[in-house]
Amino acid sequence: MNKIIIGDYIVKSFGVGDEQRNVLDGVSVEIKEGEFVSVMGPSGSGKSTLMFALSGMDGINSGKVVFDNKDLSAIGEKQLSDIRRTEMGFIFQQPTMLKNLNILDNIILPSIKGNRKNTVKILKKARNLMERVGISELEKRDITQVSGGQLQRAGICRALMNNPKIIFGDEPTGALNSKSAQEIMDILSEINSDGTSVMLVTHDAKVAARTERIMFMRDGNIVSEMKLPKFDGLDIDGRVEKVTAKMLEIGI
Repeated sequence: MNKIIIGDYIVKSFGVGDEQRNVLDGVSVEIKEGEFVSVMGPSGSGKSTLMFALSGMDGINSGKVVFDNKDLSAIGEKQLSDIRRTEMGFIFQQPTMLKNLNILDNIILPSIKGNRKNTVKILKKARNLMERVGISELEKRDITQVSGGQLQRAGICRALMNNPKIIFGDEPTGALNSKSAQEIMDILSEINSDGTSVMLVTHDAKVAARTERIMFMRDGNIVSEMKLPKFDGLDIDGRVEKVTAKMLEIGI
């Protein structure tokens, strides 16, 4: 498989002078097309910072990030913004939705910007995605009139609107109950099975156990990795046991 992302010796620092510290301390990472990966580690280990660096959402102090053969470290902010909008999808723990728009309008908003001639096509795609994730009846609801799991499904629809090559998820199940979290992971697994790469940041061993490769971080470095076979819907407890044992082994 081709590599969709290559991060080469990434350094990201915060603070100045004597208070400066490296949140990413020379991290190198590769993600292949169609891969389902997760990143685990204690708070402050650099998990989310790594995701922000690899997606171009945050600049780096040194090193290089290459996405689909494009050096994100060497392009302008407008081109970077266009890449994030059209080739990447983002799902966060708390989806950022506009309160004055209904669910459907929130889903189509990033896609319709500057593209109003294709409104009918965009609406059709949004409705198809909403049906796929089971929220087609909610399109006219305000964001305060749906559950957290339903709102997260809307966030997934929005992330998929432009057929991204990779989905980034920062604790996408962190605010959900166990049933909703499982349903969101089922959707992400289905998206990955269709060929979209997925990278998740998570504290949850059950979430990580659904992925095929787990990177463990501590103090700004990837200290270990483990691979799992593609999840077939069976033996989740056994997979969680393996992930937990690995966490204990490396002390995170």
